[in-house]
Amino acid sequence: MIETSPLFLGVISGQRRRDHAEVADRAARIAGGLQKLGVGQGDSVCILMRNDIAFIEAAYAAMRLGAYAVPVNWHFKPDEINYVLSDSGTSVLIGHADMLHQLRDAIPAGVTVLCAPTPPEILASYKIDPDHLATPDFAVELESWLEQQRPYEGPALPQPQNMIYTSGTTGHPKGVRRNAPTPEQTASAERMRAMIYGVRPGIRALLPGPLYHSAPNSFGLRAGRLGGTLVLMPRFDPEEFLRLIEEQRIDTIFMVPTMFIRLMKLPEAVRQKYDMSSLRHVIHAAAPCPADVKRAMIDWWGPVIHEFYGSTESGAVTFANSEDALKKPGTVGKISPGAELRFVGENGEILPQGKIGEIYSRIASNPDFTYHNKPEKRAEIERDGFITSGDVGYIDKDGYVFICDRKRDMVISGGVNIYPAEIEAALHAVPGVHDCAVFGIPDDEFGEGLMAVVEPQAGVTLDPGAIRAQLKASLADYKVPKQVEILENLPREDSGKIFKRRLRDPYWERAGRKI
Repeated sequence: MIETSPLFLGVISGQRRRDHAEVADRAARIAGGLQKLGVGQGDSVCILMRNDIAFIEAAYAAMRLGAYAVPVNWHFKPDEINYVLSDSGTSVLIGHADMLHQLRDAIPAGVTVLCAPTPPEILASYKIDPDHLATPDFAVELESWLEQQRPYEGPALPQPQNMIYTSGTTGHPKGVRRNAPTPEQTASAERMRAMIYGVRPGIRALLPGPLYHSAPNSFGLRAGRLGGTLVLMPRFDPEEFLRLIEEQRIDTIFMVPTMFIRLMKLPEAVRQKYDMSSLRHVIHAAAPCPADVKRAMIDWWGPVIHEFYGSTESGAVTFANSEDALKKPGTVGKISPGAELRFVGENGEILPQGKIGEIYSRIASNPDFTYHNKPEKRAEIERDGFITSGDVGYIDKDGYVFICDRKRDMVISGGVNIYPAEIEAALHAVPGVHDCAVFGIPDDEFGEGLMAVVEPQAGVTLDPGAIRAQLKASLADYKVPKQVEILENLPREDSGKIFKRRLRDPYWERAGRKI
C-alpha cells in the first residue's frame, strides 16, 4: 500500500534531498558567483552533468541572470564538448568531477571550470574510475566556491529557455537559441506546459530521462519550481522506477517509448508488485511508440498516458490523450492549441488531408529562435514562417496527425517510397525482439534496399529467416527487408533514440556513396 505519512517537498536524487528553500538559496548564490565571474544577460553557462540536483540549481542560476544555461550531452567526446564550449561562447563550465578529467585539452582558454562532486547515486549507476573523483587542478571545487558567494539580489530579468544543442545527425550540433519571452508569451507557455506536461502546483514528478535533452530539461526545470517534489533518476532502471512511483506517490512523469518497452519486459509478478494508483499524467515523446505497447501501458496504468509530437525548435505541436491513442492507434494526436501545421509535397505544394508530406509547423505565441552562430541553418528549415524538423506524415479526415518517418530515413527502392517506421512497428510485434532499426543500404538493382538490425531480448536466440517470414505475413513483399542482422546492443542515446546513422553509414561508405 502507498504510505500516508507526510511526503518530502523539494528535489530528490538517490538518498539526497534538498528542500525548495535550500535549492533556491544555492541557486541564488551560484547566480551571485556567476555574476562576479562576468556572466550577464544573454551570456551562456555550460553544464556537463548527469542528472543531479546541482544541475537544476546551476540552470536556475543562469536563468536568474537572464543567461542561457547550455546542457552538454555527457556522451560527447572531448572534441565534441570543445565544439559546444567554443560555439556557445561560454566563460563558465560547471561539470561533474569524473567528466572533467578527460577535458584538460578540450576547454577553451579563459573558461572558468567549477567542479561539482559526482554524487553517490551516479557512482552506483555507472562505471566510473575512482581516480577521477577529485577536483582536477584546472578547476575550482564548486562547494567551497559556493560557500564564499553572496546571493544574487539584482533585478528579475526575462528568463530565456536553456539553449539546447541538437543531436547533430549531420555535421556539428546546433544551439537552439530562443529569445527571452515577453510576459504574454510566458503566460501562453505556462498554459501549454500545464496541458502537455501535466505540470501544476504541488506536482510530484519523476524524471527518468536525461536533463541534457530538450523535453526532459523543460519538464524537470518547470516541475522543480511548483512547490511539490521532483525525483531525479541517475539512470532508468525499470523496477527501481516502479518502486519510486509507489514510494514517492508520483503523479506526473516524462518518459520515452523505450522505457515503456522495458517496463513491459518485466515479469508480470514484478509489474503487479507496485502500486501505480497515484499516477495522474504520464507524457511521452521523442520517438515513435508501437501501438500495441501503448495499448498495453494504458491497460496497466489506466487512461493517464499522453503523447506529444514536436521538436526543440518547434515546441509541442500535437497532443494525444489515452482515448485518442485507443481510437486512432499510431496517432500523435490532434494539433495543439495555438499551433499550425502544413504538409508540404515535393514541389512545395500544400497537401490536402490524407496525403503524405513533409511537416511544417509554427506556434505564433512562442518566442522566436535562431541557431546560435548559424542563422543560415535557420533559414534552411523555414518556409513562409513555418519550420520543419524533417518528418513526413499526414492528417486524416478527423484531424488526427500521423508520422510516417523522418524524411532522411525514408527509403526509395525502385522508385517506391518506403517508411522504415512502419516496418519497425511490425518488427516490435515479433516475439523475442527487444528493439530494431530499419534503414536503406545500397542496392545495384533498386538503388536502395532494406536492411533491418534487430536486438533480441535477453536470453533469446532469433533467426533472421524466421523474422522475414513473419514480416511477410503482415507487410507487402517490397517492405520486407532483404537483409536481417541480429545485434546484441543497438547504439543509442539515453533518450532511447537509436543512432541509426552509425548502423547505416558503413554500408554507404563501403559502396563509395553518400546518403
